[in-house]
Amino acid sequence: MNRHKLNNLPHARRTFKKTLLVSAVISALSATNLQAQEGDTNEADDGGIERIFVTASKRSTGLQETPVAIQVVSGEAMEQANLANINDLQILVPTLRVAPLERSSNVTFSLRGFGNGANNTGIEPSVGIFIDGVYRSRAGGVINSLPRVSQIEVLSGPQSTLFGKNASAGVISVRTLEPSYDFQGKVEAGIGNYNNRLVKGYITNGITDNLAYSLSGGFNTRDGFTKSISNVPGIKNLNDKDRWNLRGQMLYEPTEDVKVRFIADYSEISEICCTVAAAINGPTAGATQALGGMVLDASDPFAFESALNTSPTNDVEDGGVSIQVDVDFEKFAFTSITAFRANEVLTGKDEPHDVDYNSSDVLGLSTRTDIETFTQEFRLTSIGDNTLDWMVGGFYFSEQVEFSDSLSFGEDASGFIDFLIGGPGTLAFLEGAIGFPPDSFYTAGSQINTDLTQENDAYSIFGNFDYHISDSLTATLGIAYTNDEKEVTMLQPLNGATFSSFQLPPSLAALAGVQFLPPNLDLPNSVEDNSTSDSKTTYSARLAYTLNNNVNFFATAATGFKATSWNLSRDSRPFPTDEAALVAAGLTQANQSYGTRYASPELATVYELGMKTRFKKGSLNVTLFDQTIEGFQSSTFIGTGFVLANAGEQTTKGIEFDSVYRASDEWTLTLAGTFLDPIYDSFVGAAGVTGQVDLSGTKPAGIHEQSISAGIVYNYELDNGMYGYVRTDYIYESEVRLVANLPGSLSREVSTFNASAGLNLENGVMLQLYVRNLTNDEYYMSGFPPPTQAGSFSVYPNQPRTFGINVSYEFD
Repeated sequence: MNRHKLNNLPHARRTFKKTLLVSAVISALSATNLQAQEGDTNEADDGGIERIFVTASKRSTGLQETPVAIQVVSGEAMEQANLANINDLQILVPTLRVAPLERSSNVTFSLRGFGNGANNTGIEPSVGIFIDGVYRSRAGGVINSLPRVSQIEVLSGPQSTLFGKNASAGVISVRTLEPSYDFQGKVEAGIGNYNNRLVKGYITNGITDNLAYSLSGGFNTRDGFTKSISNVPGIKNLNDKDRWNLRGQMLYEPTEDVKVRFIADYSEISEICCTVAAAINGPTAGATQALGGMVLDASDPFAFESALNTSPTNDVEDGGVSIQVDVDFEKFAFTSITAFRANEVLTGKDEPHDVDYNSSDVLGLSTRTDIETFTQEFRLTSIGDNTLDWMVGGFYFSEQVEFSDSLSFGEDASGFIDFLIGGPGTLAFLEGAIGFPPDSFYTAGSQINTDLTQENDAYSIFGNFDYHISDSLTATLGIAYTNDEKEVTMLQPLNGATFSSFQLPPSLAALAGVQFLPPNLDLPNSVEDNSTSDSKTTYSARLAYTLNNNVNFFATAATGFKATSWNLSRDSRPFPTDEAALVAAGLTQANQSYGTRYASPELATVYELGMKTRFKKGSLNVTLFDQTIEGFQSSTFIGTGFVLANAGEQTTKGIEFDSVYRASDEWTLTLAGTFLDPIYDSFVGAAGVTGQVDLSGTKPAGIHEQSISAGIVYNYELDNGMYGYVRTDYIYESEVRLVANLPGSLSREVSTFNASAGLNLENGVMLQLYVRNLTNDEYYMSGFPPPTQAGSFSVYPNQPRTFGINVSYEFD
């Protein structure tokens, strides 16, 4: 196949069932409450659990005193559980769901069931991700390994007041360790099944009394666990790993009141991804087999076999620099965070992806995405013991996106269409009937090319004020104004004639069904506006009451805002409301179709009641919430492109909790859970199995009503000075329909165990054994209807059991 000239873009732009679960929750709460009754009112002494500090309010406060629904995962917990990156975080945080999709760079993050983004580049996530205070606008910029994590804070509910742009569903904030003035280092190597190889390390030291540095990096490789059964030579196994990263930091503290932190990082991913399995084979499977192609057996979607005729390559380059300046004055502190990031994603770099997902050569896809992002934040924060604590600041965001998409027809395309419309020779007859020579349509190498750009400039101004009414009661008011402007262009030139670009005579109208992807209308044009400008004022209001040193309560009302998202895909089409004007202007194309260019802003509102308790041997945090998003931006893949639409209103009521119980110096038990009651209050025009449907009054697909995460850690010490741990973690997600436009028989239920064990020797050497998906649990991560194959449905199976051993050495 020929491929679109993507390189012409400038490079720089580039059940445990329900009864058992409820019993477990009741038991855990009872145990913790008993501890509350028996404990005193003082903060934990040396025998208690470690006090955790967080930056959810953009100032350092104790976790239990922070009136925000937040779960914290420490760097130590990540190392013990062998979590490689943010994608693995859902193992320990049940309110978070991470759904990987078609490519290595496509990941959707959801909190309390709210989240979007993934395959459509124009849709920024509703869950904002920040690494060391720097906003990452796309998931492709956060999927590689994170070195030296201090802790990760997961904030549920709208966080737009302090975190600004695109935090309408929540925030994931990652904090890494600063450089140390003391010489330290660590090297680690590991091996695992599927020929996994891991090497990583760091070194940090002081250069002078006020200047320190750190360097870290690593690589992670693995063979694919999905075998190719295609008869095409040279096809590689799918779902391998091949990624590396480098990160450097400088810390400069010229005085006690001034701190400057510089960070530079770069990473690459070059992988064959992702495994697609057949869940239901429709009537077109016979056409594929008649052409000599192989179709996967839908009775065993966990066979981890692939019948692709090309290797789906994914290449990601991500990098950036940031500088944070903190200056303490007598009454306030000044903070500035400046960052520039660039992200480039190529799919089908050497040959197009096989997107008919079988060994026949019908459709191929190549894409290129280039994103450059500049962000600047300024903050002034009061310091000292004040009746009124305050924070004011501003945030600026500027981003350029370039996206190219090339859908190309293969050697079997015309033969496949023949079978769909009547048998061999039918397409040639049609070509002659409308005056074209044979082999004019669906010719091998002909393409549907789409080039899109987006320029996005946004700013927000915010303030947050804590008024301490008394020693035990604090009222907080936060307010933010956000302005977001986007401008989009779209060009869809044709390379070769396509059947979809011709108006069929009435006698052949029945064949319009195989005229998929008719030519689109370019932007800008004289009728459609190619820009949007959105602004909104959001707020958060909280009351926090301290009962004693161990028990705190809070009540919250908050709003969030996410600006317009444009449909940056080949299926971006004019709104039906513009049809009359487009016809009058003579702009419509043959077989002109209509859909959506963008989804309007989404507005979030949440009401919360929370309790945070901390005792000598444990803690319990509980939050009741009622969260609504008006105009939720729903993006559904329908085989040939995306349907981007606003759900009128989606509401989720629920409870989330997390608890820790330290039974002894050796044993620690954790239990966390989220129980949701989600519903579409109104959603007319949603994508369904048979076309557009009304989902009003129904439960959204893909949102688990119950999610539980439980863990047991046993720490031990040996007489010879060695020490270690044994850990097991369990995650449960109740059964739910997979995707709205897939049959209800395709569902997802998770019941997965993970385990690890470590041993620290006296000489600084540490051994770690780990098993991921210990019981080889099988479930679908997501699914979709494949292109040109009506009645067929494909799914993404989860990863099978993996295991390995790591050896590390720490030195100082």
